[in-house]
Amino acid sequence: MAGYKSLEEKELLELLRQDSLGAFREIYDRYWKILYKEAYKRLKDSESAEEVVQDIFTALWNRRNAISLTHGLEGYLYTSVGYRVIDRYRRNSLHLRFREAMQVLQTEADHSMEQALMAKDLQLHINQIIEQLPERCRSVYELSRMHHKSNREIAMELGISEKTVENQLTKALKRLRLSLNHYLSLLLIFF
Repeated sequence: MAGYKSLEEKELLELLRQDSLGAFREIYDRYWKILYKEAYKRLKDSESAEEVVQDIFTALWNRRNAISLTHGLEGYLYTSVGYRVIDRYRRNSLHLRFREAMQVLQTEADHSMEQALMAKDLQLHINQIIEQLPERCRSVYELSRMHHKSNREIAMELGISEKTVENQLTKALKRLRLSLNHYLSLLLIFF
């Protein structure tokens, strides 16, 4: 092992290309600490900095037979730190955007479910109020609002005057409005 410490970068790289674990260990020992410091300086997180450096050395070992360096090993490793840090930022940014999008979708799904439940509850309440109306008032309301008939058509069908239809419809709507006041307040607060 002492023999590897005295070797220059070019010699270590040549031995590395020949699958020398000793050369790899020497490169690792020489550069791990300074690469870690560089990664930590950029990431401000020791675990992430360690991962970046380990990724660099893993890639170095995996590509040992194909590496062709023009500017030396140290420059290559420093450049690798920069690229790995950028990749990590991109990945983190992508994960963050994905998480935010999922939260928005979840919130929208929760919100639409709440709206559907409120609408169903409101419809049940309206139906109860309509059922409690006096018979003639309920008939006028149902013909007007549910069957979309005009006041004249309702008057003819029930054999009453148009003025009576208007009065009965006003009475039904007033009761509905008073009974639904608290629902409207909740809806205003909710939205």
